[in-house]
Amino acid sequence: MLSEQKIDQILGRQAEIERKMSENPDPDAYVALSKEFSDLQPVVAAVRKLRDARTELTDLDTMLADKGLDDDMREMAEEERAALRDSVPELEHEISILLLPKDMADERNAILEVRAGTGGDEAALFAGNLFRMYQRYAEVHGWKMEIISMSEGDVGGYKEIIAGVRGEGVFARMKFESGVHRVQRVPETETSGRIHTSAATVAVLPEAEEVDVQIEEKDLRIDVFRASGPGGQSVNTTDSAVRITHIPTGIVVSQQDEKSQHKNRAKALKILRARIFDAERAKVEAERAAARKGQVGSGDRSERIRTYNFPQGRVTDHRINLTLYKLDQVIAGDALDEVIDALITEDQAAQLAALNEVEEA
Repeated sequence: MLSEQKIDQILGRQAEIERKMSENPDPDAYVALSKEFSDLQPVVAAVRKLRDARTELTDLDTMLADKGLDDDMREMAEEERAALRDSVPELEHEISILLLPKDMADERNAILEVRAGTGGDEAALFAGNLFRMYQRYAEVHGWKMEIISMSEGDVGGYKEIIAGVRGEGVFARMKFESGVHRVQRVPETETSGRIHTSAATVAVLPEAEEVDVQIEEKDLRIDVFRASGPGGQSVNTTDSAVRITHIPTGIVVSQQDEKSQHKNRAKALKILRARIFDAERAKVEAERAAARKGQVGSGDRSERIRTYNFPQGRVTDHRINLTLYKLDQVIAGDALDEVIDALITEDQAAQLAALNEVEEA
């Protein structure tokens, strides 16, 4: 139950922010205060609604204690009280969710990386299926997707494809997709009709700005070479392809899609910055999650998170034991929200449970 003291703290903090903003602070402080004020608005609205509901409940209890109340009024008051009693726990839960510690990367754009894993040509075809699923999912949410680099499979699909995804709350939803995705189906090239199991790896990284990750030139080893096409033949007469190694972390990024070495370098640095930022963020998140008994969406790229079984028409997310018999809608991107919504709900429940354990200790 949310205490009145906690409600006073929330409303008091809003009043304090308004006062500080009216005192004309320096631009940086004003931006930070504006952001906090904006983030606090939905909490304040829910808190006021809760306080009003509690006040109305008290008033109705007083009214119903009056033995002289006529039958019609009593019936109306009892119905209203029953509805309010149902709404109060819902409001308290809503506020608890709103007060959970925020992942500061949630509002960022994302870098999406899809790579074929075990399974040869079939894995590349599956990587293509996954990427098209995310393209459709981005369309559904009104996000913009731009391909940064790609390496096509020999019979279709992708050995690797990397894209930027821009829009509202992209990383908050897409981050749950990181991990190994497994497919079970009869490949088109299979003549005996045997079911094969293949895999593709998905990595979703929060897009990093230059201010987030300071990359020193001395920490980079930059190699240039000629871009190559299928079979290794040269597709460019100049050394336009770029390979950047970040010496302190050992992270390597290669980029050869552009004809300009300058453009390839800029794209490679963008991916490198996102990978360094993600590694640092993952370290902090791991420390935060150490106290939890279970963690949803850990972002571990080696973790098998989901199976797409075509013969049975089902999708199973192994992190939360969720199975949906609507594979076609999920792989088309139209029903992916059902899986992601369930993952978000489970993650919030795990965070609430961890907070309650801390408060009770």
